[in-house]
Amino acid sequence: MNTKQPDNPLHGITLECILENLVEHYGWSGLALKITINCFRKDPSIKSSLKFLRRTPWARQKVEALYISTFQKKSPWANSTYGAKK
Repeated sequence: MNTKQPDNPLHGITLECILENLVEHYGWSGLALKITINCFRKDPSIKSSLKFLRRTPWARQKVEALYISTFQKKSPWANSTYGAKK
């Protein structure tokens, strides 16, 4: 079952990797400011946060969206006028 997901920017990235990168980038306090959930505010840890995020789809979606907006590199062609007719 080796299905490719070319339109999924998170394909192949684990939730643990996403969380570790966000914590490294923002820190726990910065992450708690971006996404207001208690597992980032009170005695935060990767293990407890993963447990919560795996059981709570809305929180996981917020974390994944923050990861994409923080680390997703935009294509250099995204705002290009290359090939546009004048």
